[in-house]
Amino acid sequence: MNLYHPVKIGNVELSGNLFLAPIAGYSDRAFRTLCTECGASLCTTEMVSAEALTRGSEKTEDLMLRSPAEKHYAVQIFGGNADVMARAVPLVLEKTGCDIIDINGGCPVPKIIKSGAGSMLTKEPERLYSIVKAVKEASLLYTKEHGLKNVPVTVKIRSGWDSEHITWKECAQAALDAGADAITMHARTKAQGYAGHSDWKALAALVDFIAGRIPVFGSGDANTPETAKQMLEETKVDAVMFARGAMGDPFLFKRTKQFLTEGKYESETFEERIQAGFRELDLNIEQFGEKSACLQMRKKFCAYSKGMEGGGQLRQKIVQAVTRTDYMQIFRK
Repeated sequence: MNLYHPVKIGNVELSGNLFLAPIAGYSDRAFRTLCTECGASLCTTEMVSAEALTRGSEKTEDLMLRSPAEKHYAVQIFGGNADVMARAVPLVLEKTGCDIIDINGGCPVPKIIKSGAGSMLTKEPERLYSIVKAVKEASLLYTKEHGLKNVPVTVKIRSGWDSEHITWKECAQAALDAGADAITMHARTKAQGYAGHSDWKALAALVDFIAGRIPVFGSGDANTPETAKQMLEETKVDAVMFARGAMGDPFLFKRTKQFLTEGKYESETFEERIQAGFRELDLNIEQFGEKSACLQMRKKFCAYSKGMEGGGQLRQKIVQAVTRTDYMQIFRK
């Protein structure tokens, strides 16, 4: 079987199996545009608060906007209360027309966990079950009432709470029982955060446990074409979900697709990377205005300049930029 192949999630057919993860502060509409153009088969929005949605937050709505480049995309929502999550579903579908709703069961940030969301769902499979079931039923109800195609519901989890509480199997069973259409696992525990190594043996075990009933996607330490290929071969996941490896590097999808299909790839120049950064900046200026976009792009241009000669000095200047002209002057050479 070819390592690069189509993937089906419920009734949604994707042309490939290289996905962009929901990354807070990075997976905005502008960046998803670039990733899609570079070959990402599916991108997911930054995580969206179900609570904020039900309160009518305009800022939250901005996070969910589809990029014109996206044929398919997913909106990720988070929350610790099944009723609130269910009430958020028709708002998501009404405002976005997204193809997939994803549930965040993996974020390790204390503020998210405190609300009963994110990695707390990995610790509490019963709560995960009730939330997935409520979201799935709300999605089916809304699409039936409006004569629309079913919108699949997926869930992203971690391998467990800590090394003493590895719960992926209970969580996977809960997701299956609740009707999830696919499951992604970041194969680190909540306690690990983003440190240490991802447990690909757990990913492979999850694939065996699911046994083809729904697709399984892998996340964690696949951040180059080589490691993506290795993950697909070693774990047999249906797709690779890039996260930190894609920051400042939408070309990662292009290189990986080329590597999986041709066994080799061409790397882009630093000039091409910085041009991509300016494209992202301009798309954000269109949406948010220059001031807000330039502040947002500080961390992003730091990522785009990763590995450049004199990058440290560049980044000292980047974090002070407030206008597009500032960025032009910084990168003039």
